[in-house]
Amino acid sequence: MSKNIFKYYFSLLHIDYVKLNQKWNFNNVISPYYRLYYIDEGMGSISDNSGKLILEPGFLYLIPSFTICNLNCEKYLSQYFIQFFEESPDGISLFNQNRNVMKLPATETDITLIKQMLQNNPGRGINRSDNPEVYEKEAYYKEYQALNKELKLHLKFENQGTLLLLISKFLSTKNFKPSTPQSTPSKILDTMSYIQLHLDKNLTIAELAQRVNQNQDYFSKQFLIHTGQRPLNYIHEKKIERAQYLIATTNKTFLEIALDTGFSNLPHFSKIFKQIVSLTPGEYRSQNNQVK
Repeated sequence: MSKNIFKYYFSLLHIDYVKLNQKWNFNNVISPYYRLYYIDEGMGSISDNSGKLILEPGFLYLIPSFTICNLNCEKYLSQYFIQFFEESPDGISLFNQNRNVMKLPATETDITLIKQMLQNNPGRGINRSDNPEVYEKEAYYKEYQALNKELKLHLKFENQGTLLLLISKFLSTKNFKPSTPQSTPSKILDTMSYIQLHLDKNLTIAELAQRVNQNQDYFSKQFLIHTGQRPLNYIHEKKIERAQYLIATTNKTFLEIALDTGFSNLPHFSKIFKQIVSLTPGEYRSQNNQVK
């Protein structure tokens, strides 16, 4: 078995059991973290570009990071939810080819794992303020990071194991499209890693081609063949993913975030952000302050 399967690491952000009503109605939700739901009562829906899924009792739902979707409850819905970040050394998501909502029947083992995880991690919900305007994202995010660091060693392993077990169910579905890094040339993989590590820089295609000693046109064609994206589009996507993460987890100004992600000015940053996310940075921050 290839060892690179285990390069992915998932860290817990939130876990809770909540009862929702018609106020749970949000459009164009897109978050820098994963959402996993287990529904035990009621009914709702999640829709994305590929269609609409009914939220119903007895099923698990996985929304990968940076997956745009709509959340809706017309009357009543109760759910267990887990939100978690993904960390990988090359910045390539396990679900890079699967940015859509997935649904599977829950087993008794799944339900037991989720309930045990909730019991092991008390106080990890997100209902900290009745007023989203005063919800201090950065302070709370740092608190959850500290909680992860303070966990006893056996609970760290148990949290990671539970997340891996739950995620593994979605990897075995017929619609899952695994990434195939072994078929990607080393120079392209090296470039992808370099981009991820230098998102705060003003990266140019000429610079990237020169790094791997290739002609710029040849490099661009190879990058498109093996990633499905032109280099500049890929750079912008990764920069905006980082920007989404910073907007959701810090109180930095949009200008600070623009500079942190290698944009020379705010208008250019805002234009690219809107192109990729279909929301302005302000709309995205407002949405993240409201969605539970």
